[in-house]
Amino acid sequence: QIAYTVARARLADVAPNNNFFDVTDIHMHVPEGATPKDGPSAGITMVTAMLSLALDRPIKSDLAMTGEVSLTGKVLPVGGIKEKVMAARRAGIKTIVLPEDCRRDFDELPDYLKDGITSNYASDYSSVFDVAFGKD
Repeated sequence: QIAYTVARARLADVAPNNNFFDVTDIHMHVPEGATPKDGPSAGITMVTAMLSLALDRPIKSDLAMTGEVSLTGKVLPVGGIKEKVMAARRAGIKTIVLPEDCRRDFDELPDYLKDGITSNYASDYSSVFDVAFGKD
């Protein structure tokens, strides 16, 4: 619900005449069997997916992101940065977006894990939007 609210607010900012969320029902299924602590980490990803759909604009296929999002669009820190970077690397990801408060976690990773990956940091969703869709 939080991701949906943030997506609606951001869409109103970037495309005020877009009524996608007014005329479209959205259901995002998060299986109950999923690891409970993993759900919030997908907040900025869920907002980005809904905006991609609403704007009919794809994001780069080599982009990955993680971060919890608040109702006001703040990007909150998450755990497991090392494991997430390792998974991104295995998947051929070239650009990642992490919460600003996780910068130190990324910086402390061994160079061989960071090489070839461009890291971006966000303290609010607008920064995530700029990386995912380009600056307006």
